Amino acid sequence: MTVKPDWLRVKAPQRERIGNVKEILRDLALNTVCEEASCPNIGECFNAGTATFLIMGPACTRACPYCDIDFEKKPKPLDPTEPSRLAEAVRRMNLNHVVITSVNRDDLLDGGASQFMACIDAVRSVSPNTTIEVLIPDLCGNWNALELILQAAPEVLNHNTETVPRLYRRVRPQGNYDRTLELLQRTRQVSPNTYTKSGIMVGLGETDAEIRQVMQDLRTVDCDILTIGQYLQPSQKHLQVDEFVNPEQFAAWKAFGEEIGFLQVVSSPLTRSSYHAEQVRELMERYPRSQF
Repeated sequence: MTVKPDWLRVKAPQRERIGNVKEILRDLALNTVCEEASCPNIGECFNAGTATFLIMGPACTRACPYCDIDFEKKPKPLDPTEPSRLAEAVRRMNLNHVVITSVNRDDLLDGGASQFMACIDAVRSVSPNTTIEVLIPDLCGNWNALELILQAAPEVLNHNTETVPRLYRRVRPQGNYDRTLELLQRTRQVSPNTYTKSGIMVGLGETDAEIRQVMQDLRTVDCDILTIGQYLQPSQKHLQVDEFVNPEQFAAWKAFGEEIGFLQVVSSPLTRSSYHAEQVRELMERYPRSQF
């Protein structure tokens, strides 16, 4: 059994300090990926008044062996009140930047793109100064659905690469590495002012050379922002950790990513896709694009 090192230990969340966020989420019957995916940073983020909203869930139509979100072959129909409830949470929490993600909804013709669009529009209507980041599934390669999301003009579109091509069959069996790259490439072509973002987990048996190749592939499709974090096994039924990568290696990947042209690389053991996502507002000031 691989022993978790000291650098991966986080303080238990202080319930009295994060209670306000939880109360808002419960009152509005909203899900967060922070809770559903057992994120180790939940205490820090809830204490700061931030959350990554999980729409169309909490059950997913895919059963990736690394993920702690529940699998359900036939999830419930979409809730038409969800966009307005999410927007109300953004208003109550007074968020400068909001992240909206979803489970995979392969049962829907558009993969849930219309619900993303409705959520973006609802947030804009009540909080026009809030910047919006969407973390989307691959939509089964439905590029018309992708364009629908982009029509709503989120400032950031994130789609995670997750792992290296060699490990896709084991780690992300219903995903496709080339399709992920194509989604990011098409986003750049359709909406050149949108910042694109992707994320990688490490510690599943990949090599340093493979990670660097993925980083270069992402730059080939002009991806702007990259997150790299340590995979943590949610339970005994999930994939085991192959290695706990040391902080020095994360720092080396960050330096390499900046060398090859990423606008921002967030790379550390506890980094997750939406960790400190609000920092993108600073990035947008440094690298402005005319649309925003």
